[in-house]
Amino acid sequence: MIDPPLPTAGRLVRGCAIGSVGIRPPRQYGELLDRREDGLGLHHLVWRLGPGWRVCSSAVLGGGLGPRAWILNAQVPGGYPRLDPDRHLAEIAAAEALDGPGAGLMTAADVTAYTVADDGGATATVTSGLGVRGWAAAPPEGTDGPLPPGTVNIVVTLPVALSDAALVNAVATATEAKVQALVDAGLDCSGTPTDAVCVAAPDPGGQPGEPFAGPRSRWGARLARAVHRAVLESALRES
Repeated sequence: MIDPPLPTAGRLVRGCAIGSVGIRPPRQYGELLDRREDGLGLHHLVWRLGPGWRVCSSAVLGGGLGPRAWILNAQVPGGYPRLDPDRHLAEIAAAEALDGPGAGLMTAADVTAYTVADDGGATATVTSGLGVRGWAAAPPEGTDGPLPPGTVNIVVTLPVALSDAALVNAVATATEAKVQALVDAGLDCSGTPTDAVCVAAPDPGGQPGEPFAGPRSRWGARLARAVHRAVLESALRES
């Protein structure tokens, strides 16, 4: 099988997803949808991955590493009142007929202002709310309770299978690129207390998969550039 040509690396899409020719499995882009909750108009992004995909994430619903058929990034009101975000996300997923295991994130940020960046087949989608931000290693003590959603949420899709270790490495690489972008945007922070990352890649199907996803590996470098561009664009909008 001969892979079709890639689009230009580093292409940034503002507030919309542009379909393009993919390599290996088709490219995955989030679908922007709307809903009403308690009289409020809210939005969410859905990736309908289908079978044969794995996700490594810090998502509140379906976090960890394993098979996932969908990803959901849902907007919620500021001052989020519920104490069961996983159940809330499951309800939204059910309303969208999302079947099987999935990963769900939430944010109080305006989901319609999402940014997308492509780099050589790696696609990063970002929603950000940077009103409450700071450095990860800060003097005050942390808390074990739930934090209000604001967040930088990052969803990355890759067209190649990764090993377990490479999937975990990809999450670390995405986080490094996020921090670099925030600093490049002139913000004195590493993120917000509720940031989340999801990385989706095809299941290796018994094969080893790509062994590395650090920033100097082929796919880690592409992922990092895509995340950096999408986070930087989103952060500059807010600054």
